[in-house]
Amino acid sequence: MMIMLSDGAGLASRQCATVLSRAGHRVEVLSPDPICLCRFTRHVRAVHRVPPLGTSPFGWLDAALDIATRRGAELLLPAQEQVAVMSLAWDRITAAGLRTAVPDFGALAQVQDKVAAFRTLTRLGLPQPPAFVAANRAELAAGGAASELPVFVKTPIGTASTGVRRVSSAEELSQLAEQYERDGTFAAGGVLVQRPAAGPLVMAQSVFANGTLTAFHACERVREGAGGGASHKRGLDLPQVRAHLATLGGELGWHGGLSADLILTAAGPLFIDINPRLVEPMNALCSGTDLTGALIAATESPAQNPAKTPAETRAIPDVRTHQLLLAILGAAQHGGRRRDILRSLGYAAARRGDFRDSTEELTPLRGPDPAAAVPVAVAAFATLIRPAAWRHFTSGAASSYALTPAAWAELLAAGASARRTQRLS
Repeated sequence: MMIMLSDGAGLASRQCATVLSRAGHRVEVLSPDPICLCRFTRHVRAVHRVPPLGTSPFGWLDAALDIATRRGAELLLPAQEQVAVMSLAWDRITAAGLRTAVPDFGALAQVQDKVAAFRTLTRLGLPQPPAFVAANRAELAAGGAASELPVFVKTPIGTASTGVRRVSSAEELSQLAEQYERDGTFAAGGVLVQRPAAGPLVMAQSVFANGTLTAFHACERVREGAGGGASHKRGLDLPQVRAHLATLGGELGWHGGLSADLILTAAGPLFIDINPRLVEPMNALCSGTDLTGALIAATESPAQNPAKTPAETRAIPDVRTHQLLLAILGAAQHGGRRRDILRSLGYAAARRGDFRDSTEELTPLRGPDPAAAVPVAVAAFATLIRPAAWRHFTSGAASSYALTPAAWAELLAAGASARRTQRLS
């Protein structure tokens, strides 16, 4: 099957491409940057240039549909934040003869931004850290007195941990409030002010078909890589998290991928973020759950039509995986010393420490994919010369697929206009 992925720059896209290619599919990707991560693997047949989502969501959509139809793609799958415009334009995608698996836009809008997600989780009674929404500068500045510091302040839209600030003093909170007022951030619906929670970070992923859960996997972030990502993961058996996601997806009538970040506290899991798509699927596959396969199956039962859904698959817990690229960049970010980067490289080569009994998710250096070594080699070389170079790798990738506040406002306006037209027709 010919599959076009909506993104070629992100870690999730690179992993999805590998999984799909190994399953026998022909994979091509879309990216504003032709020298993206998916360029360096035999699992991607072609990279097609498109406008950035953040500056032109409908320009991205027009280009994506044109390329996918010209290339004879059967599926257009969301691999990053492009899911937002794809959800709104489901009818255009299917009219072009393409299959996809995306939620209804009304459902997506309830979790796409952090303020909306907080309110949705609150309405459904799903656990979160204590939090409140500050609608203006005065409310955010007053939060220093009303809340125990530190707190996390989250703008509604922010990809790959952008838009999240840890604030530890009332003075810092007041300065941030002034900045947000100056930037017009409050106009997008306020900001979320959330208390920290103690415990490991857990990443949970699921696939739904018409509100029915068909695949689920959870893993712990054993070691933090660059930009808050996980360089090392361990699969977990978390039936309570599965039940919470099943409630969320069921109530929203979700269709497609749905992921969440949680903190596993002593009192139980707490939601801290929702992603309306799949994230990195390789730990799940190594654990026995094929999330991308479940996503492909969901394309055969679109949200607008009832259909028989496949049985849910279950994962084997305690499977360990890693991403050397993220470990190198994380060593540069958190340690900032060349010896930290060299230690990560040495441990990976010797399969020691967190690399022991662990499988490479992203860029396996052994096997018939020599191009996979290029990003690792470039990152190692650049950060050994200048450790601060880690920022170039993380920010550059995110800018290719990030949904900006302006783009999200454009999509919300288009969605509201479409609803008005439907009511009048």
